[in-house]
Amino acid sequence: MTNTATDDHAPDHAASDRPIFIVGCPRSGTTLLQLMLHAHPAIAIPPENRFLLELYDRRDQFGDLRERHNRRKVAKFIVKRRRSKVRDYGLNPSRTKRRIVQAAPTVGSAAGVVFRSYAARFGKRRWGDKRPAYIQRLDTVLRMFPEAQVIHIVRDGRDCVSSLKRMPWWDGGSMVAIWTWRSAIVNGRRARARLSPDSYIEMRYEDLVTAPEDELRRLCDFLGEEFSEAMLEPQRVADVAVPDRKVWHTRTYQAVDDKAMQRWRNELEPWELDLFEFVAAPQMRLHGYELSRGRRPFPPLWPLLRFLKLNALRTLARVRNQRRDAARQERYGRSVAAQPSPISADGATSPSDGSAATPAPAPEHTTQSEAAPAS
Repeated sequence: MTNTATDDHAPDHAASDRPIFIVGCPRSGTTLLQLMLHAHPAIAIPPENRFLLELYDRRDQFGDLRERHNRRKVAKFIVKRRRSKVRDYGLNPSRTKRRIVQAAPTVGSAAGVVFRSYAARFGKRRWGDKRPAYIQRLDTVLRMFPEAQVIHIVRDGRDCVSSLKRMPWWDGGSMVAIWTWRSAIVNGRRARARLSPDSYIEMRYEDLVTAPEDELRRLCDFLGEEFSEAMLEPQRVADVAVPDRKVWHTRTYQAVDDKAMQRWRNELEPWELDLFEFVAAPQMRLHGYELSRGRRPFPPLWPLLRFLKLNALRTLARVRNQRRDAARQERYGRSVAAQPSPISADGATSPSDGSAATPAPAPEHTTQSEAAPAS
């Protein structure tokens, strides 16, 4: 699906409306990349949500979405549930629920309405989403949005682990952090092998912060968008796209720099470094990260055994979840993929059941700085 761009910054060719998903290990630069893309005059990337995967996992609880009252259940689940974090989007709850009810009868369509409404808030034609956890659930994301373009940002895993250890919300410790980075790289390799070159791209955090314009131009080529100078100043949209409560994102309010690189050298314990470089050496080499001592170390036996147990348990859980989801989808028997439910300039959606569309009020208020990031 394409539409013709009308703004001065848009490319000359037909502009893409493919959804954009930013994925990666937590603390790998996903928020920085979110802000860089949100600063683009044609793209809106909202704060992280907790409704997309949850909506998919509970899809069979809402009944047949061809029934209007069942779409109302979906709308209530997305908008009224506090844990969904839709309130961070700055959307009118009643209007958003109405748009979901008017959307096509799939869970992907319902979620897409929310993202498109967020883009419409800023007068942008294209939307995306960012959540590190999506790298573990790419199959789910692509079932809901088959046309999506996936951006996998990779950071030196040793820096990811040392950063996660400092986060107030991270309760997995360094062992789980090591597993999470390694798993993200493995899943990324699978996606790269399976998806077309215009659907999946990998970027390194280190390249992004040391040569941002080069990397962002490469990214815009992948997305089919013109590069915008505004993308080089992501801090100018941080107050819009990063909730105030996320105090650990203070660096997003500053200009892009490389000061967060290689902090692991002073923050990782010797056993953490040895364990990481032992279990993740192949994944490190894939992305050009060198071993600290030039050779693969052998860690103490106790953390290695604990890691192997953790990996076995999580691998088994993944297989079980995949089988459970396949059985659920067989019972569900309906498509989950998003279908076209365009939001017009005034924010109204085209109804999916043949009824007249409910006229939408004027577009939701945004300040001038929110609506058009400076270039």
